Amino acid sequence: MQVKFKRPSSMKDKSMHYCPGCGHGIVHRLICEVIDELGIREEVIGISPVGCSVIAYEYFDFDMVEVAHGRAPAVATGIKRVHPDKVVFTYQGDGDLASIGIAELIHAASRGEAFNVIFINNANYGMTGGQMAPTTLLGQRTTTTPFGREVENNGYPLRVPELLVSLPGVYYLERVTITNPAHVRRAKRAIKKSFLVQIQKKRFSLVEVLSPCPTNWKLSPLDALKWIEEKMVPYYPLGVIKDLTSKKE
Repeated sequence: MQVKFKRPSSMKDKSMHYCPGCGHGIVHRLICEVIDELGIREEVIGISPVGCSVIAYEYFDFDMVEVAHGRAPAVATGIKRVHPDKVVFTYQGDGDLASIGIAELIHAASRGEAFNVIFINNANYGMTGGQMAPTTLLGQRTTTTPFGREVENNGYPLRVPELLVSLPGVYYLERVTITNPAHVRRAKRAIKKSFLVQIQKKRFSLVEVLSPCPTNWKLSPLDALKWIEEKMVPYYPLGVIKDLTSKKE
């Protein structure tokens, strides 16, 4: 018998609290696989703010810091400047990153801070009951938009990487999803590249992951994956949005 897969060393051996069909567990594993493959477990500092991933430190077996809602980029800035030899990343949801934390994100990106961001977009505030987030799609029903999001009252959904693309300090932006094995593999490559951008001193990078939230979407796990493909991907197109990794300083 040949072992094909095993639990990454950077991931603790315990059950997760996430809802059935949630994408956080998949992305957690990808991050841990990447950290193991790069051999940086002892050098990593992860930062997780309020949201469904608020207790991510229960699953990651490396240094983690829990911070206030939206403040992960600000804390990451401080940690990376004090410990420039460490590999610092933030793990943030769309309600956290694109709403209360959008100022911290934009200014960290504008300054070209040398950490990477893993951004989970499930188009709602997952932890607090499924309210509308900045990434909620037009027409999407949430607990605060029961008849669907409308432009007149709520504006348009934010495309975060496209918002950051013009900033000179941003070196790498990519949007991926985890709806099938091929997309999971692409997501892992993107996450790995974002860590390499930092390790190679190329400064700020962000990977957005379109991720399912079956509980708040009121869908089965399988239908939630289909919803991403049919509804989210047309508005949030997948692929590399910016890549300056070959740029010479």
